[in-house]
Amino acid sequence: MSVLLSIVVVLVMLACLVLIPLGLPGLWLIVAITMGLALFGSLSWTFALVVAGVALITEVGEFAVLKKFGDAYGGSRKAFWGAVLGGMVGLFVGVPVPIIGPMITAFLGTFIGAGLVTYVETLSLKTSAKVGWGMLFARTAAVALKIAVSVAVIAAVGVGLLL
Repeated sequence: MSVLLSIVVVLVMLACLVLIPLGLPGLWLIVAITMGLALFGSLSWTFALVVAGVALITEVGEFAVLKKFGDAYGGSRKAFWGAVLGGMVGLFVGVPVPIIGPMITAFLGTFIGAGLVTYVETLSLKTSAKVGWGMLFARTAAVALKIAVSVAVIAAVGVGLLL
């Protein structure tokens, strides 16, 4: 693969990073690109399968982070799903403002979704705010984890393409 084409592939993968805070499958698009590179012989299948395995472990890690923070802040299973649904709703509410709007409203939706469900469960503003903040912190930590892993994968792919 030419150096110019390798640079374009890495730039496309870097663009996928923007999707991760939006709750979209940026990491999985990077995995798909890596699989395509293996299919065309630019990378080994072993390397591509390791990347897919790392992505799968990262997804499990994301849910573990969300559960750990949710539990630490007193959130229930319903609050977890309220956070997930609230984040999705927030993503679509922020669409009129390109890129940054959906990011902000997805995170805000996570807080509101978890907090609202907790309020319905407990009728306590203090508890619902605590759980909302916990799930917001959890989402932030999970996004940071996925971005860090994605950057490492992109770097490894870039090195793999140059060698």
